[in-house]
Amino acid sequence: MAVSLTFHGAAECVTGFCARLSGEGFSILIDCGMFQGSKTLKALNYDPFPFDVDAIDAVLLTHAHIDHSGMLPKLMRAGYSGPIYATAPTRALCEVMLADAGEIQESEVFHLNRRNQQRGRPLVEAVYTARDAAKTMDLFETVKLDQIVDIAPGVRARYWNAGHMLGACSVEVILGPDDDAERILFSGDLGAGGQDYLPEPTGAAGVDHLVLESTYGNRERQRVDTRERRRLLAEELRQAHAAGGPLLMPTFAVGRAQELLLDILAVMESGDAPRGEIFLDSPLAIEATDVFLARGWNRDTEANPFTSLRHAPNLHLLMKPQESDQLEKLRDWHIILAGSGMCDAGRIRRHLKRLLWRSEVTVLISGFQAAGTLGRLLVDGKKLVRIQGDDFQVKARIRVLDVYSAHADANGLVRWAMARQPIRGQVFLAHGEPEALAGLAERLETAGFPAGRITTPALDDTFELTRSEARQVAGRAPRLEPGKASALDWHNQRADLFARLNARIQEAPTEEARSRLLRALEAALDEADGSTT
Repeated sequence: MAVSLTFHGAAECVTGFCARLSGEGFSILIDCGMFQGSKTLKALNYDPFPFDVDAIDAVLLTHAHIDHSGMLPKLMRAGYSGPIYATAPTRALCEVMLADAGEIQESEVFHLNRRNQQRGRPLVEAVYTARDAAKTMDLFETVKLDQIVDIAPGVRARYWNAGHMLGACSVEVILGPDDDAERILFSGDLGAGGQDYLPEPTGAAGVDHLVLESTYGNRERQRVDTRERRRLLAEELRQAHAAGGPLLMPTFAVGRAQELLLDILAVMESGDAPRGEIFLDSPLAIEATDVFLARGWNRDTEANPFTSLRHAPNLHLLMKPQESDQLEKLRDWHIILAGSGMCDAGRIRRHLKRLLWRSEVTVLISGFQAAGTLGRLLVDGKKLVRIQGDDFQVKARIRVLDVYSAHADANGLVRWAMARQPIRGQVFLAHGEPEALAGLAERLETAGFPAGRITTPALDDTFELTRSEARQVAGRAPRLEPGKASALDWHNQRADLFARLNARIQEAPTEEARSRLLRALEAALDEADGSTT
């Protein structure tokens, strides 16, 4: 069966995954995610879809994270009325996550349009609303692991446990009859393995083509057990307490928040970390915790560990904005967990705006930070950052604890890919930044995968697939030039330049020194104007 595969997202970047698989009589999407990161990348969320929405027969959803599911309400809003296939836990999480994303879209656009009005710029419309998200849930159809589901004439799918988060799966697409079927496996996001509450990632073996995530394709992480992970966390908590201020933890709301809370409560109870009040300042994380309380994790356990979160006297769940506002009055040791995990949206930004300039404050990063995000700027050591149009000095302690990732590292990705062999055709590397993609390609070659069988698609690249071959074909013009998806755009460069300029001005010892600096800048601008005319 002749089919085409197009990468409409997470190509040369880690967000917005969306692949379109088309053939005679069918067209399906694997995920429909939202872009996150630089303003150039996020602007793609506002553009029309780069495909005919009316031609899509079905969506196969790997998991609930917004960079994989976040554009489903926009798809529905654009006229899509077909099924969205997902596991029951993924559907349950999407119900709260998409509604939260819709509310964020509405809030962000409200504040953006206020600024646009002040600056004389045109108003923009939200990508979608919370009401759109609610309507989208009617399209979901639940599937069970390891069972083959009929998707369209001649198209079936099987969901394999990916071990990444509650409900997360790899999706095997089966084209044609069993005796002559073509199989394409989409990894989705793969778990790290060896985790307390998640199973090892699985998947089909003997496929024709593989689409492999590459988030940590160039990085090896130390694998730690529960005891070591909690020891490292307790050390961070002790240092933050000794610094004399609060601890702020930008937190992914689903999975990460719940695991961190269990560990924080455990190290406080054991006496390994100083006791204190804990505030979960994320309505989405609170609602997601209810899902975990109802369903546990993917791994069967005798008891649901999350029931302990209901009874912790020092854990406070803040649903209302007014409750979040009250945190400004606190000065003593306390811990705030708030989203978003990459610091690009949600209540975390309000806390960063009021706390980043204080040297006694600690900000603890515990997850991947995509290029162009505020979280990435903090991890990279920027001393001045821009948040919602204002500049803030970074005097807080910025710490990174990289033992909670739900993504497989480079070795884990290679092991998982090796277990999928024989792979008769191509391995497509997606969902990674350029360095990660290159690093994983090199590791796969070392492991025995032929270099000619490893491909790194750019955004909107299309490939014609046969059982054992993949050939790139001309398609529509790409929305971004190759290599631009993870690059810092001019918005980031401008913010960085302004930050450096402000820092230099503030560091100048005298008024005359500041004047000389500004005169030099004016001369450089005049020279630049002359060279471009």
